[in-house]
Amino acid sequence: MNLISRMAGALGFERRAKGGDPYWDNMAALRSGPVNEKTAQGVSAVYACVQAISETTASLPLILFRRDGDDRERASDHPLYRVLHDIANPQQTALEFREYMQASVLLRGNAFARIVRGYDGQVRELWPLAPDRVSVLRVGESLGYEYTDRKGIVHRLLADEVLHLRHRLDDDGALGISPIAAARGVVELALSESEHGVNTFRNGAKLLGVLKFPGTLKKEQREVLRQSWSSQHGGGANSGKTAILEEGVDFQSVSMTLEDAEWIASRQFSVEEVARLFRVPPTIIGDLRHGNYSNSVELARQFVTMSLRRHLVAWEQSIAKQLLTEAGRRIYFAEHAVEGLLRGDATNRADFYDKGISSGWLLKSEARRLENLPTIQGIDDVKADDAQASPDDAARPPAGSQAQQGRQPQRA
Repeated sequence: MNLISRMAGALGFERRAKGGDPYWDNMAALRSGPVNEKTAQGVSAVYACVQAISETTASLPLILFRRDGDDRERASDHPLYRVLHDIANPQQTALEFREYMQASVLLRGNAFARIVRGYDGQVRELWPLAPDRVSVLRVGESLGYEYTDRKGIVHRLLADEVLHLRHRLDDDGALGISPIAAARGVVELALSESEHGVNTFRNGAKLLGVLKFPGTLKKEQREVLRQSWSSQHGGGANSGKTAILEEGVDFQSVSMTLEDAEWIASRQFSVEEVARLFRVPPTIIGDLRHGNYSNSVELARQFVTMSLRRHLVAWEQSIAKQLLTEAGRRIYFAEHAVEGLLRGDATNRADFYDKGISSGWLLKSEARRLENLPTIQGIDDVKADDAQASPDDAARPPAGSQAQQGRQPQRA
């Protein structure tokens, strides 16, 4: 220790090593490959976030409506209604198509689909395109697309021939940036922690170190000893076994154990980091440490309003922009039905319907439709007072009628 170090120590200052903690400095070195959309899904939190958003978005009913003054009705006779709601193309259902497109947006920042129109210019089919095979070009003030199929043939498509969904735009304004690309370090750290745990248990959870011999070993002796030690004490199956050392051999640990590195705590923090990256409540992806009965319903609502809303609006606006004509946008519009995710439990729904019916802005038939109950003819014509009347009162004839007079006692 030099003079400056001794003076700093006397004054209470602490000097850190120049390289920092070697455990965390070498975490990135554990990575066996680059961070991309395929390797990122090896992190369970990333996969869960992508599935939670894409599955929920794809399973929500996407309905094409027709404007009728201030009212609206389902445009089930429009060709686009079937494409969005039922079958996207002869090989994929609407759910499968939309789930793939939404996952591509989250993992790669962009999703592309080739638009097939009929003789009347209306959309008949939507075929997803692999984002890795698509190049986006600027053609004047619009965008053009080049798609290379599996045979190596390049197809050039115009803007009105491609449905392009984008995450947050980059500076060029042509492509979107995925959360993985924007915060690559978060996913890389989670991957490194996962690989560290796998390697730790594969090589033995405790016996990680060096063997010290009093003398010098030959090359052949070192190789035989290394293989023998690895076969007896390496791997998860040999974890916890007692090592027997002979002839002055000493074992010295040179690496951190999982407890020393707080590996479990760091893994839990990575789940929160990934959930924050995709703006998904941790309870949605199975992290229930901070979830309970009282806040789970509210967190589910936050998932719809704060996590899904941006993606749902992006779908609806892209459909209006790229799948409908200028004249069609004046009449038709697409919208997701999210009422089923927001209506809460049975008690809250009953209170919601009761207040709506009592206030007059909700009909009983509409409440039954929201609950997927069969229609009852004339239920909206029954007044609340009549519904609350007892069966005996309803069966009793009105006053002054002949039936009522017939019950009057005859006087002599």
